[in-house]
Amino acid sequence: MNKQKDAAQVGLGLRREMLSEFCAQVPDTIDFFEVAPENWMTLGGKFGRQFRELTEQHTFYCHGLSLSIGGPEPLDVTFIKNIKTFMDLHQIQIYSEHLSYCSGQGHLYDLMPIPFTDAAVKHVAARVKQVEDIIERPLILENVSFYAAPGAQMSELEFVNAVLQEADCKLLLDVNNIYVNSVNHQYDAEAFLKAMPTERIAYLHIAGHYKQAEDLLIDTHGAAINDPVWALLQRCYALHGIKSTLLERDFNLPTTAELMLEIEQIRNYHTAALSYNAQNSRHAVKRIA
Repeated sequence: MNKQKDAAQVGLGLRREMLSEFCAQVPDTIDFFEVAPENWMTLGGKFGRQFRELTEQHTFYCHGLSLSIGGPEPLDVTFIKNIKTFMDLHQIQIYSEHLSYCSGQGHLYDLMPIPFTDAAVKHVAARVKQVEDIIERPLILENVSFYAAPGAQMSELEFVNAVLQEADCKLLLDVNNIYVNSVNHQYDAEAFLKAMPTERIAYLHIAGHYKQAEDLLIDTHGAAINDPVWALLQRCYALHGIKSTLLERDFNLPTTAELMLEIEQIRNYHTAALSYNAQNSRHAVKRIA
């Protein structure tokens, strides 16, 4: 049975390189793992056995890569059914995907920006309902990093909120993506963050990026988190409350000890936000009295 905790949790994206170490011992500071189901559904042998060992003892989330929720072609129903089978097998209840598309007449092997249009809002929302009917779980959508906005009739902020409203779905809020986009597209990251609907935020992602130029950041998940992104995470907790937060690191993997430093930093921000909220509550009670 997966362990469950009620409070906001701190998680880590699981990579195959981590399996043997974590099968021996999972650090207490990790509350849950997240995996891309496409990378794990067909695993057998040693990796498959190790993965099953971990899912039997720990909480797992799924964060997909190839659903192509905004794509022009019909959804791959067989693929979605395979996702459901995988989640049922491992008792995984959380499934999130990118608010993007990655296929047309073939697979594009990248996450492409959906045109920010009213038609795209309705298209995505209808497909969200289709996916949810198949997986028998909510589909959570993530705000994505993007480098061009072809055919845009509204802003990214307007588009994200419109999709969430039309689809009546939850949001996986990626704090790093907000920062990356704010630099690349020259908008106020805190204003964007503040405009996100608190009640729809399911959990958070945080990651590192690559600075190619002063006005061009690349969302790589291959570096340590930098100070502006840490600051935006703290601001997110202040604006929206403490949310479960996952650390993404997809390549240039450091030692587990180094990753745990970032996990501990997230947990420290949770603690600080809890303390701040508690102090404010006490002050409010005194004012009322």
